[in-house]
Amino acid sequence: MKQLGGFLYSSISLQKRPYTMKLVFATHNQHKLEEVQAIMPSGITLVSLNDINCHDDIPETATTFHGNAELKANYVYKQYQLDCFADDSGLEVIALDGAPGVYSARYAKDAKNGEDNIDLLLKNLEGVEQREAQFITVIALQLNGKIHYFEGIIKGEITTKKRGINGFGYDPVFQPLGYDQTFAELPPEIKNRISHRAIAIDKLLAFLKTL
Repeated sequence: MKQLGGFLYSSISLQKRPYTMKLVFATHNQHKLEEVQAIMPSGITLVSLNDINCHDDIPETATTFHGNAELKANYVYKQYQLDCFADDSGLEVIALDGAPGVYSARYAKDAKNGEDNIDLLLKNLEGVEQREAQFITVIALQLNGKIHYFEGIIKGEITTKKRGINGFGYDPVFQPLGYDQTFAELPPEIKNRISHRAIAIDKLLAFLKTL
């Protein structure tokens, strides 16, 4: 066995069958973990913060998605000596000057209540015709002491009411461009193919395959 940036692999197995890899994904969010694992190829297993006994609420004090993702990835690397990746995602609404942006998870209050966040967003957009928005994900991969960034963006609009039961966060009110369903109405396999997070993950995987 050899070790590459904290990931164990067998040079023989790489030649004869699909590679296997474990990656630390710096999240406590089970919904996000399951969504990203569904995007990953079968050879890659994600390990969450809970799996490495990290129960800290890692501060997200940066003012950019890149900064918050880097803070989380660096925290795990420094505290646990494990290579990992972290993401920071958010919703940017044109009519609200890019809000909620990096504060998407705590838009209504610090409790990070998804329903309250949606209710406040819809209230702030009452009577607003321009409802264009975009979801953005930035992934920071901490590998061998170096940070690599991968970004994914999907454009769409905010609906006037919640629709659908799938997904999480703002999914019930975000309708991606070219679709007549919200993220929460789309089948998970479609959302996981077109979402901002899927785009960023695809770029991450392309990079990992070059190692």
